[in-house]
Amino acid sequence: MNANRRPTIIDVAKRAGISKSTVSLVLQNSPAVREETRVLVRKAMAEIGYVYNRAAANLRMSNAGLIGLVINDLRNPFFTEFATSLQMALAERGYSTVIANTDESPQLQDQVVGSMIEHGVSALIICPAYGETAATFDAIARGGIPTMQMLRRVDERLDRFPLIAPDYVTGSREATQHLLAAGARRIAFVGGLDGRAVTEERKAGYLGVLAHMGLEPIIMTGKASREFGRSAARKLFSDSAGVDAAVCFNDLVALGMVSGCHEVGWRVGRDFLIMGFDDIEEVAQSYPSLSSVRCDIAGIGVQAARTIVDWLENHIAPPPETRTPVSLSIRQSSGRG
Repeated sequence: MNANRRPTIIDVAKRAGISKSTVSLVLQNSPAVREETRVLVRKAMAEIGYVYNRAAANLRMSNAGLIGLVINDLRNPFFTEFATSLQMALAERGYSTVIANTDESPQLQDQVVGSMIEHGVSALIICPAYGETAATFDAIARGGIPTMQMLRRVDERLDRFPLIAPDYVTGSREATQHLLAAGARRIAFVGGLDGRAVTEERKAGYLGVLAHMGLEPIIMTGKASREFGRSAARKLFSDSAGVDAAVCFNDLVALGMVSGCHEVGWRVGRDFLIMGFDDIEEVAQSYPSLSSVRCDIAGIGVQAARTIVDWLENHIAPPPETRTPVSLSIRQSSGRG
């Protein structure tokens, strides 16, 4: 069998040494098939990497395709805004979207991806969970399904699973430079779990600027949540280390820091400067309004839709890695006024 071709029911029948019709009966859970035959067929399917595409026939008869969208954390407004814009952009192109939230669980991610493949998705767009994900992406590769990694990179086979993500390094660099220009001298980087690629990228620009200026970095990594941001603000205040600003891993951490600063009596935008990251819709309406690295989440969703449709309809595979531009949205939290 050609290694680049998706296995078929005929391949399963040949491997199992039985007829195609018998394999079909097994896939349909027919009671007429003996249990030992079912075991034989399942073994053959696993050996050649065959995945039962339940809806393939229906999809071939229809002009509409089904796109699987797997999101690591739909509770985070950053990913919610992305999923919404992508789904709407795909609908405009005649594609339906099935969405699953994995809640940062690689085990759940493996389950929902397998289910989406079985139900006949034409392509997959995955904002991946971290952890043991190799088996999941191996299964996708065997199925030959066009798949993009979005906003995060967990699988290094970018030629097979291309990545679209904002230019996080430039974002943190420009955020740090902005705080320095506003008068800050002891800037902390707050939030993001150690060892994760997205944390290292968002931290890299910050570290580069401080190294160039001969300033000491202050790193406080942890869960990317409001709770962590609030506790980080309290800790910085009690340490009395002269920290006067923070570049936050994301806007949730930054909003938590705003709350923590109010709690300890720091005036945000005067005593302590804060830059968020992502520029979710909520931050412009907070008080004080939050400065943030704008990633144009909605624009990335539209771009992702266009890219996957070109891949499906025109066989134009995206480049291994695409970095989208970022900019700064400057508001009250990083100004002295």
